[in-house]
Amino acid sequence: MTQTPTAHTPAQEQARAQFTVPAQHPMVTVLGSGDSLLRVIETAFPAADIHVRGNEISAVGDPREVALVQRVFDEMMLVLRTGQPMTEDAVERSIAMLKASENGESDGQETPAQVLTQNILSSRGRTIRPKTLNQKRYVDAIDKHTIVFGIGPAGTGKTYLAMAKAVQALQSKQVNRIILTRPAVEAGERLGFLPGTLYEKIDPYLRPLYDALHDMIDPDSIPRLMAAGTIEVAPLAYMRGRTLNDAFIILDEAQNTSPEQMKMFLTRLGFDSKIVITGDVTQVDLPDGTKSGLRQVQDILDGVEDVHFSRLSSRDVVRHKLVGRIVDAYEKYDSRNGTENGTHKGARGKAGHAHKGK
Repeated sequence: MTQTPTAHTPAQEQARAQFTVPAQHPMVTVLGSGDSLLRVIETAFPAADIHVRGNEISAVGDPREVALVQRVFDEMMLVLRTGQPMTEDAVERSIAMLKASENGESDGQETPAQVLTQNILSSRGRTIRPKTLNQKRYVDAIDKHTIVFGIGPAGTGKTYLAMAKAVQALQSKQVNRIILTRPAVEAGERLGFLPGTLYEKIDPYLRPLYDALHDMIDPDSIPRLMAAGTIEVAPLAYMRGRTLNDAFIILDEAQNTSPEQMKMFLTRLGFDSKIVITGDVTQVDLPDGTKSGLRQVQDILDGVEDVHFSRLSSRDVVRHKLVGRIVDAYEKYDSRNGTENGTHKGARGKAGHAHKGK
């Protein structure tokens, strides 16, 4: 994409920018079907008038908004050159990243195009990529550090991206096996009171990990890999007494570990292994009076070399847009009323545990 120099009329305090879309890119890839992408940009920048003629796009209006519109189209072209299509969600996230950088809310080291074109894993006709700046930094941290904590609300992709990195490491022979584990504690339920065999009791707690695996690996090969021990999915209690070498280990729902369980798990680390621990400290389902190991470990391991804490927020939610608004609404309610996850601290009885939205 090329652009004309920005013109400025002091009397009206307006700026103008013009872009030429190269012929190899059909305008529908830039504007979207039915101009859907253009409408996203127009909504985000109401102080700029955007006009399209042929393959020429011009923007006139508030200098700051015109400059940002210019950057949005530049970033879109960089993404389109990689062969990756632009979606309404990708445009909205690009705009959010550029505005955050402009407002000083982020350091702006990575551009939207760098975030949106970073491929982690291609499987079954789809490519898994980070969708936000914090997600990209989380993925980069997994590459750089031996132990990474991914802490954030439901829907921020912390477990899914860790799983993609684990499968990538296995396929590239960086590790020989993947170990996925979760504490079997949820929503006030206890295994002893659930019907069925031990496997049937445990399976619902591990099911989200199986679901993610099926997205990333040929489902027909998963039983074979599990039978060979290449992939292991097990409750956290099964990790005790083991040393895990040459493995990519993921502990999910870590907010439901006790401090003792967290220490036990971290000390399973063996040679040539990597650990990713994910959790949401606002959704703790431990019995009253039990501390969350994930909350405590942030103070214990803060500043320890080769341990990294990645923190995601409602801005990184990649589920329905309403999920991010729900997360924000709960945070505002808690700060206003001195509560925790919408309930008074210390008042969460066995039947009153918040049900998970993960």
